[in-house]
Amino acid sequence: MKIVFKKSDLTNAVNIVSKAIVTRTTMSILECIFIEAGDKIKFIANDMELGIETIVKGEILERGQIAIDAKMLSDIVRKLPDEDITIETDENFVVNITCGKINFKINGKEGYDFIFLPKFEREESIYFSQFTLKEIIKQTIFSILNKEDGSIAKTMSGELFEIKGNILKVVSLDGHRISIRKVELKESFKDISVIVPGKSLNEINKILNGGNEDMVRVFFTKNVNSDSNVYSHIVFEFDNTVVVSRLIEGNYFNIDKMISSDYDVKFKVNKKELYDCIDRATLFSSDKDNQPIVTSITDDNVEITINSSMGYMDENVRIDKTGKDLVIGFNPKFIMDALKVIDDEEVSFYMLNAKSPCFIKNDEESYIYIILPVNL
Repeated sequence: MKIVFKKSDLTNAVNIVSKAIVTRTTMSILECIFIEAGDKIKFIANDMELGIETIVKGEILERGQIAIDAKMLSDIVRKLPDEDITIETDENFVVNITCGKINFKINGKEGYDFIFLPKFEREESIYFSQFTLKEIIKQTIFSILNKEDGSIAKTMSGELFEIKGNILKVVSLDGHRISIRKVELKESFKDISVIVPGKSLNEINKILNGGNEDMVRVFFTKNVNSDSNVYSHIVFEFDNTVVVSRLIEGNYFNIDKMISSDYDVKFKVNKKELYDCIDRATLFSSDKDNQPIVTSITDDNVEITINSSMGYMDENVRIDKTGKDLVIGFNPKFIMDALKVIDDEEVSFYMLNAKSPCFIKNDEESYIYIILPVNL
């Protein structure tokens, strides 16, 4: 095999597929990028949970295939000058990487035991812009559970993707808060409900260019050789890249039962003013003492107070309120995480009492953030 790349094209391809490289494994082949030069040049990586294949611009002088250690290839390419790079292999799977007067020689692998992306039928699919997908991930990913021990925790380490008609609902939760984002699709689709690993969504988010005109097609697939009607993988196709992620098995929580329209207090507030106020309060909060903020809601003000071993602060922010007065406690990080990803200039809070969840949502309910209070 002999192929030639511009450095920028090679760097971009290595960065894309490296998102699916295993860092610790007994299977050394999973630490490799598989390069195939046939009609096109393909780079493939697969960690058994997430697989990525991308088509790379380059000149094919001799066809062939090789598996190269991903970290070694990435480190070499990163340190090369901005000139054309040639990758050439011989019959012993020795790889020569040359760039101008620079020559590297490393050992490759034949790749006969490389685990390729699973075969799947392109059946049910939806599509929307890369910008929309990046926004969906950004606005929900922060409230997944970061540990995966136990079946319930495994489910909470992913996000629910639920389609009903022309509405896609994406949900994440970690036991203390829930994030819900709804997107109107251009067409109506078959009802689908799957759980996508948070790790896969994080890696996809890093690859997307975020363009409003650049589309993503999302497929929900079953194993080709399986008789089961349960979806096993989700596939994202965009630009010249295919990302395949294994889905999380199990049933997600019934979020609809957790959503209530009852409230005794509602107030609207300038998002930036409230965010900045809580941000100042966190100067006296640390992960060690986990000190909550005390939120005192009156007719035209919300007073934010914090009193910890580090110090004391209180500040008032003007609000437009209906309902009764209320004093309630919150983890400041949870409120800030939600406010940070809301685009509206003003946000509305709905509360029932000091022990019931707080809802942050807009009138259309295209976003809903549910945050449990802290006992004071």
